[in-house]
Amino acid sequence: MSSVNDTHEGPGAQPRAQRDGHPFAARRMARDEAPQFVLPLVVRIEKDGPPARTDALETAARAVLVLLSDDRARGEGEWAEVVRSWQDARIRKVVRRARGAEWRKAGTLPGITVHGAAAEVRVFPPVPLDGWPKELAKLQVSGTDLDDPEPAGPVPPGVPVLWLNPALEMSAGKAMAQVGHGAQLAWWELGAAEREAWRAAGFRLAVRTAPAEAWPELAGGRLPLVRDAGFTEIAPGSATVVADHPALRA
Repeated sequence: MSSVNDTHEGPGAQPRAQRDGHPFAARRMARDEAPQFVLPLVVRIEKDGPPARTDALETAARAVLVLLSDDRARGEGEWAEVVRSWQDARIRKVVRRARGAEWRKAGTLPGITVHGAAAEVRVFPPVPLDGWPKELAKLQVSGTDLDDPEPAGPVPPGVPVLWLNPALEMSAGKAMAQVGHGAQLAWWELGAAEREAWRAAGFRLAVRTAPAEAWPELAGGRLPLVRDAGFTEIAPGSATVVADHPALRA
């Protein structure tokens, strides 16, 4: 099961993104005509100790934010040009899994490993859609199915939440890519001070499945909304995630 996805901003997202968020919003190159890149994420799944699903999802979302805020991905940093190229085209993410020697080999490539409660996710600078490093290309996409041994607890006040559509069933890998999209949309929407505050807090966030009765209001409001391109698992245009950052409700 692939986790290649494309994001779309929901109602109200674009104006603020143009003011404060996406640094490349002024470019008008057609996304489909631009060179296509993908952001690789690798989740560590050992046979004898796989992470909990929610932990993996939250760690993947944080990994995207860590990369976007890294000095190497900004300004004149060594990853900045490829990050710009990736953001100018369709925003694709692919989640693969690794264990043992595969995980150790992946760790030798330039990237950032982000730790959750038990989950480990390594995010890499974007790569051409058809130009994956061999150490990552051979990793499996399927098999990223994880469970929560216990229900996720309540979200503390003030913590950003990435709400999953309760009507959709997605593999853990697919959902990890989707919440990564949601985190990225929230990042684009925030101003500089709000971004820095989130960064200083370690990009604290929660991933939860929205209550069925709350989803229509969440998805129909002015918070950033992820719509999937429909390459895998779900229908094109499906609303998958709402990024509910407290600063975006102001």
